[in-house]
Amino acid sequence: MGIGMQSCANALHHAIRSDHRELAMELIRAVPEMSRAVNSYDESPMFISVMRDYEDITKLLLEIEDSAHGGTSGFNALHAAVRNGNSGIAKMIIEKRPDLSTEENGYRNTAVEQAVFLNKIDVLKVLLEHDWSLGYSVSTSGSPLLVSAAQRGYVGVARELLKHCPDAPYCDRNGWTCLHEAVLSGHTEFVEFVMGSQQLRNKLVNMRSEVGKTALHYAVEKCNPRILQALLLNHTTTDFTMISSYGREPSSGLLTEKEPPNKISDWNEVSMVLLQKDPNNASFVYYIHKCVKDMVTNASSKAFKSLTQTLIGNTFLVAILIATITFAAAFTLPGGYNSEGLPTMARKAAFQAFLISDTLAMCSSLAVAFICIIARWEDIGFLLYYRSFTKKLMWLSYMATTTAFATGLYTVLAPRLLWLAIAVCTLPVLLPIFTKLLDELPFLSLRLRLGRTFKSELLDIV
Repeated sequence: MGIGMQSCANALHHAIRSDHRELAMELIRAVPEMSRAVNSYDESPMFISVMRDYEDITKLLLEIEDSAHGGTSGFNALHAAVRNGNSGIAKMIIEKRPDLSTEENGYRNTAVEQAVFLNKIDVLKVLLEHDWSLGYSVSTSGSPLLVSAAQRGYVGVARELLKHCPDAPYCDRNGWTCLHEAVLSGHTEFVEFVMGSQQLRNKLVNMRSEVGKTALHYAVEKCNPRILQALLLNHTTTDFTMISSYGREPSSGLLTEKEPPNKISDWNEVSMVLLQKDPNNASFVYYIHKCVKDMVTNASSKAFKSLTQTLIGNTFLVAILIATITFAAAFTLPGGYNSEGLPTMARKAAFQAFLISDTLAMCSSLAVAFICIIARWEDIGFLLYYRSFTKKLMWLSYMATTTAFATGLYTVLAPRLLWLAIAVCTLPVLLPIFTKLLDELPFLSLRLRLGRTFKSELLDIV
């Protein structure tokens, strides 16, 4: 039967692992000594049972006082219960063998630390209800549980910890707090949780790290508007004037050393919020804005030629297509011609509007096509002007084309189906307005979010 063999699995190991639960329970009752054996991977029957979520077998094994509970790589049965999120088995184990809660696995993690890492809130609750002092444990690397929860953004874990341990440690020996960690890891919800807790906010918001930086310093460096607003807006306790050990204010984080910011819109929003909070520092923020603008311009100019050529090609094709459509429309007039070869609806205002808009669309699209042909200069100033001008001219062409389409349909439908003519024309008329709003949407949304804090002069970065 393999009783007492340490180098290989015995019958009980195989029975549990192979899902022969009735056989396993019979073996435990008949030969309890089997529960003490571990296989060549240091796995005990109890560890395998917990990993398989077998509560009945685990309960029987726990009744044997000297049954083994270890697993591979230093894991034990309580680690396995945490891994599966089985609070029932975890409660049985912690009540029978409380010492397992302080044993570390091969990764130097205890069961409560593993519960935090894996976001197993129900199991964490069971462990803390049995022994609230576990909430004050610190990992071998010196990281408190709240910092570990912040690294992963687990707000529920943090709430459960503070429920049982209101004064749980929130920073390591170097002054690195859970708020620092949440900001650096980009977990906005956790930052909002800390700032929403008066107990944590007053302690953490102005704490300095080993290099003298507050959470605000790291929020500006990460260029995350939501986190910055969580730290600053509606909170007078946040000191935005604190200087790091290197003599840097939070606004210094706006200036990247090597590469321009990835998201210019986020950078703009962060700079506007800082200006609103600290108007005395406006000159420095505008100086950084100029530096970043130069960086973005230099970085863009390297790939500007190829990007512009692609844009020219695409714009040219669209312009020629619109010119072709509008040119053809001039010879297929709505309503047709009379016996004398004249347009039958020449006196109608809608028909005249059709002719004007069709002509305007064709001329503007041909003008864009001509500009695309001559736009071969490598001067970046001209290319920027070209891009801006053709964008406006193409929008005018779109607007005129849709207007021509709408008035052409109206001319034909209005005499018999006025309601349908109005309904059909509504969408083409609204389309240019919709495209204009879509083009301005990023700036409009930023203006709505910031209100009076919005600074249009910070939006001129290329």
